[in-house]
Amino acid sequence: MPSVKNIRPIISLVSSEDSQVRAFVGGTAVLPDRLLENSFVEFSQGKIRKISAIPKRIRSDIEVIDATGNYVTPGMIDIHVHGGAGADFMDGTHDAVAKACEAHLLHGVTTIFPTTTTGSESSIYAMMQAVASVRKESLSVNHDATLLPHVEGIHLYGPYFTPEKSGCHKKDRCRTPVRSEFESYFKTGLVKIATCAAELPGCVDFYRYAKKRGCLVTCGHSNASWSEMAAAHKAGMSHVDHFWCAMSSVASVRSRLGPPMQGSMLEFVLGHPTMSTEVIADGQHLAPELLEFAWRMKGPRMLCLVSDTSRAMDMPLGKYAFGNSSENIWIYNDGKVGRSEEGGLASSVVGLDHCVRHTASATEIPLVDVIRMATLTPAERAGIDQQTGSIEVGKRADLLLLSKKLFVKRVVRAMAEPEVR
Repeated sequence: MPSVKNIRPIISLVSSEDSQVRAFVGGTAVLPDRLLENSFVEFSQGKIRKISAIPKRIRSDIEVIDATGNYVTPGMIDIHVHGGAGADFMDGTHDAVAKACEAHLLHGVTTIFPTTTTGSESSIYAMMQAVASVRKESLSVNHDATLLPHVEGIHLYGPYFTPEKSGCHKKDRCRTPVRSEFESYFKTGLVKIATCAAELPGCVDFYRYAKKRGCLVTCGHSNASWSEMAAAHKAGMSHVDHFWCAMSSVASVRSRLGPPMQGSMLEFVLGHPTMSTEVIADGQHLAPELLEFAWRMKGPRMLCLVSDTSRAMDMPLGKYAFGNSSENIWIYNDGKVGRSEEGGLASSVVGLDHCVRHTASATEIPLVDVIRMATLTPAERAGIDQQTGSIEVGKRADLLLLSKKLFVKRVVRAMAEPEVR
């Protein structure tokens, strides 16, 4: 079963009140544009303070963390994730959200965007309330719940899907965006990533509203044509969820709209440099050549790695609820991937660290780009790159120590600055 490699990583929290100066010394730092061997990465008070080669003399007041033979990387950022360790964010309870978040921190995810499914309006709102509760506790420096990733916001992923591309989501839960519903979600202030299929009535209103709220606006579970994508892009949509999965193709658009054949989401994303996308690099959803093709076509600045993992992550083989268990969607963890009751691919069962390892080992993509696609690129797309996502002076000290085989050995999670209301 794919999981954390038996050894639990060391988790450290550093706050703005912690004046102890620490440094990862001797590792290979993965910077946004290069690898820096024999590096010195100093941090204190929750911020990165210095990046250099190892100095000839290290001050006696600095706590040295030996990184020799390992990589020092930014903390990973997962913008599309449903749960883990037996808990789904859509369970809608504080304990479930905290449990799933904690599980992903062990996989090196220092920033997370809990993701909805096609649940009922009440279950989506309950999920948002639970996330808000966990987020509030995670900002408290004196509470055990601080050993969680930064919860930057919610990815409103379901319910605005087209039924013919619903995947493992319930067809009868897919619906068109109605302003009275989606406006109530946005008014929580939690939605930072917002998905809607580009052919649905009301989608343009949704996209414009989400864009004005500062969200990363995305299209997913859609059978949209090129022209529908163009209208969506004009309204603010700039990202497509899990490339190649539950999305239109020339053939599917022709089946829906008839001849002549038209461009689909695939061609629109590849044809527009302002469009970004993401891949589920679990080794099951996409073959290595597709991962490499996406990287070659979009480049590391417009391609994200996501886990899209379910509550089955780090759990035994068997049957698991997808979303809120009362809504009767079931997937099966076969030890490699989640499968729907019909046998099709469903959510993954591995963490983002597994996706990084698989991409690095199965493709020719340089390690700098692999790490970027799991850190800085999602930070940029979500609009948080000024705070986190790369090893740069002044950014949060969200840092990982990875083995040469890219297993997580240590996690440093910086305490965010208190929010001003």
